[in-house]
Amino acid sequence: MNQHKYLRAYMAGIVVPTIVLVIALAAFCIARYAYGFSIPIERVMIFPMAVVPPLWGLWNMLFIASHSRTHFPIGFHGVLLPFLLGPLGILLTLALDFRIPGFATHIFPILALVGLTAYYLIWKYVVSFLNTVLGIA
Repeated sequence: MNQHKYLRAYMAGIVVPTIVLVIALAAFCIARYAYGFSIPIERVMIFPMAVVPPLWGLWNMLFIASHSRTHFPIGFHGVLLPFLLGPLGILLTLALDFRIPGFATHIFPILALVGLTAYYLIWKYVVSFLNTVLGIA
């Protein structure tokens, strides 16, 4: 089963963010339309929906392509992805003039640590498992 190794890597990479985004979109729609909770987030929601899953897939393809030379663990490879996604998200908020609440600057260090830990664990266990199931790891 060596055919289309990079296509399988791409598909394994997009699984997690796609599922998370579907759940987040459902929660947002329920909060917005069922409970009247108004958050002006729909302007910046297109970024995660259009960019994050393909980047995860491409990042997994990069891991598969470079792992034989670098032997870099998949968890640490996954931790590097937020350092690419973060600046892209900040550029989007600046381009759309989306106001980030003031308290966000105070909790950013804690959320960044939680986010990096989540990325490590998701890549180490979930994406690695999917790569193994698809026979590419």
